[in-house]
Amino acid sequence: MLSRSGFRCFAACLPFLLLAACGGKEPQAKANGSAAERPIPVTTRVVQPSAWNDTLQALGTAKARESVTLTAKVSEIVQDVHFESGQQVQAGQVLVTLKGDAAQAALVQAEATYAEAERLYRRQKELADQQLIARSQLDTQLALRDAAAARVRQARADIGDRSVRAPFAGVLGIRQVSPGSLITANSTIATLDDVSRMYVDFQVPEAALASIATGNAVTATATAYPGETFQGRVETIDARIDPATRAVTVRAVFPNEDRRLRPGMLMDVRLFRPERQALVIPEIAVVQVGRDSFVYRVKADGSVEQAPVTVGVRRDGQAEIAEGIAAGERIVIDGTGKLRPGVKVADAAPTAPAKQAAPAADDQG
Repeated sequence: MLSRSGFRCFAACLPFLLLAACGGKEPQAKANGSAAERPIPVTTRVVQPSAWNDTLQALGTAKARESVTLTAKVSEIVQDVHFESGQQVQAGQVLVTLKGDAAQAALVQAEATYAEAERLYRRQKELADQQLIARSQLDTQLALRDAAAARVRQARADIGDRSVRAPFAGVLGIRQVSPGSLITANSTIATLDDVSRMYVDFQVPEAALASIATGNAVTATATAYPGETFQGRVETIDARIDPATRAVTVRAVFPNEDRRLRPGMLMDVRLFRPERQALVIPEIAVVQVGRDSFVYRVKADGSVEQAPVTVGVRRDGQAEIAEGIAAGERIVIDGTGKLRPGVKVADAAPTAPAKQAAPAADDQG
């Protein structure tokens, strides 16, 4: 048992012990409260209109500017072949010569017949001028002379058909004939393509027709050249809309001086619409929950709220906001994963570059 003097000492110290205990808990509670209300560091941005042009994507097949399958007009034996597979040729260049002995003989005969008809016509014209023969006899001879001249022209055309020429400049395909072979009017000699420029036809929905025009920029990629993009432009928009697909055919032209694009290539085409002003934010700022999208908008008191938005076109990590926020509002663009409505945020301080360690002092000396 405590002595009376010990009890009096304990009673005298008790108020001081209680005061000390209360005083120690109060600063701790204040510290805990300040930690709970501390703003969450995030990255924010004030939304402002910026230049933006969205794209339409479609598939199309590359076509040569001009393309033809070369054939002969007559059935004949091939005398000479003047080209090789894959050769670049000029317009009018002779590619194949067919044997034409019979055609040459027919021309000689036609020319002789015409010469005789012309001589007789001149003689009869002199007699008709002297009224020694009837005018009708002269007209008959004139008709015979004109018929002979027509046969000469036909014979010369037949000889011309024995030479197959390039109708335009381009690149020949694989040769399908050899000297000595018999070809008919339907026989394929080779293909000829003008690949200096390539066309790509693709479909655009009717709803987007008002936003495209000739001259719009177009890019295309091909699986044959991974990672490469070809630049072109819209050259023609079809005058009709397909009633079955509700789409219009658009033709783009691509320069092809290096001849890397070839007819028949499948091209992934992107059509750039005219540039316009739009609200564009980083795509990571958009929070997707099911089919709904929202961003965190920063209010005047520093707290955040969810703002439902309608997202337009997404491209290259950027997203167009069609509805939901207005220019001048501040949103969170990074750090949304740790937010909830009502919490306060603050822009994260930029990370200071790490200080380089000072070189160690030389112990010697």
